[in-house]
Amino acid sequence: MKNPRQGGFKATYFIYPMVALDNVGFVANMASMVLYVLYVMHFDLSGSATTTTNYLGTTFLLTVVGGFISDTYMTRLNTSLLFGAIELLGYMLLIIQSHYHKLQPETCGKSSCIHGTKALLFYASIGLVGLGGGGIRGSVPALGADQFDYKNPEERKYIATFFNWFLLSITIGHSIGVPGESPLLRVLQVLVVTVKNWRIDVPNSDELYEPRDYESVSHGELIPHSNQFLDKAAVLPNGMEAGKWRVCRVTQVEEVKILTRMMPILLSTILMYTCLAQLQTLSVQQGTIMNTLIHGFKVPPASIPVIPLLFMSLLIPVYEFAFVPILRKITGHPNAITHLQRVGVGLVLSAISMGIAGIIEVKRKHELFHHNSRISLFWLSFHYAIFGIADMFTLVGLMEFFYKEAPTGMRSLSTSFTWLSLSFCYYLCSAFVELINLITSKLTKSKKGWLEGLDMNENHVELF
Repeated sequence: MKNPRQGGFKATYFIYPMVALDNVGFVANMASMVLYVLYVMHFDLSGSATTTTNYLGTTFLLTVVGGFISDTYMTRLNTSLLFGAIELLGYMLLIIQSHYHKLQPETCGKSSCIHGTKALLFYASIGLVGLGGGGIRGSVPALGADQFDYKNPEERKYIATFFNWFLLSITIGHSIGVPGESPLLRVLQVLVVTVKNWRIDVPNSDELYEPRDYESVSHGELIPHSNQFLDKAAVLPNGMEAGKWRVCRVTQVEEVKILTRMMPILLSTILMYTCLAQLQTLSVQQGTIMNTLIHGFKVPPASIPVIPLLFMSLLIPVYEFAFVPILRKITGHPNAITHLQRVGVGLVLSAISMGIAGIIEVKRKHELFHHNSRISLFWLSFHYAIFGIADMFTLVGLMEFFYKEAPTGMRSLSTSFTWLSLSFCYYLCSAFVELINLITSKLTKSKKGWLEGLDMNENHVELF
């Protein structure tokens, strides 16, 4: 008989739109935060970047608080409602300060111009948003999964289905959460008009459509023509009046070209964050069959992914106040190293973390098979810590790259690419696991894939 406390898919139908709407607000806030801190709160470039990343890091770290409270003191539903109210209060304070100029600091030409009650209101608002959002993300996934009976084999498989739809809800929220005039619509207009004009010859660059009296020029910038890629979108057919779906400005076409040139960087980081997906899944599974007692304390394996966040929290101030001044003197660069160099360092470190993860799995199996001993869960912290350092370099480098290289009108969309790579990495990770199992099941003597089955001791995670 079905447990009346478990609502099945009917109950989760309320969770999906809630998650999507929560992420609409979160991503809109996240994508605009660096611009808000820079132009409204009048921080400098590095201050606005570090404030934004500190806020995001804290938000994701606070998911542990939500999970802890929902598991220990309150039900998951009540936890979600409580933190939802906290998040809503934070958004209300943020809206009030962003609307009333008297609550905003004046430009002072320093690294930070915000003090007193204005600073208190600013940090309180983003703190409440971070706390509320983190609490929701820590409790809602488990709340949805609880709607299925894990002991029932028929319902157990639906849990994975729920998480797939849950991720889709997050992705939808991410997709439509970018604020302001939709950059995605401008990109779509360029592609549609290019296809419609595919038979039209491209004239000289000075004959392409770029009206100088365009009403939004004062709010943006005119981008000069570069090459002929997508130029047909800027050709106005003879006898037709200009319209959004008939012709695009040269600047609009150039915006799409710039975004296209960013794609290789985006694709490279997707592979890096695929390592993160492995740490969040396979390494946690490793932890369940390791010695979880550390100095008398039993550490839940699921808490291990907090290690990269802790390292980021500790190392970001050290990097900012200790390493940057030294590196700045050596390199002569105002930010010590360029944003792409930061991304490069992160990519190298992520590869190293995966190598160490493989070595630790070899050691775990050796101790188990030869000495019948389980190694400590603490061993997992090595590659987690290295990936935390990698993420510290890459995340800030990516945000800086996408912000600085993007045209003015697409900076919110561009900075959201940082999180788009995270979204793609989970899909890619799933594809990797299925592909590796498919190939290795045909090559191994046992006809069993490297990651197949329920016993990790019989699998080959170290080779993966």
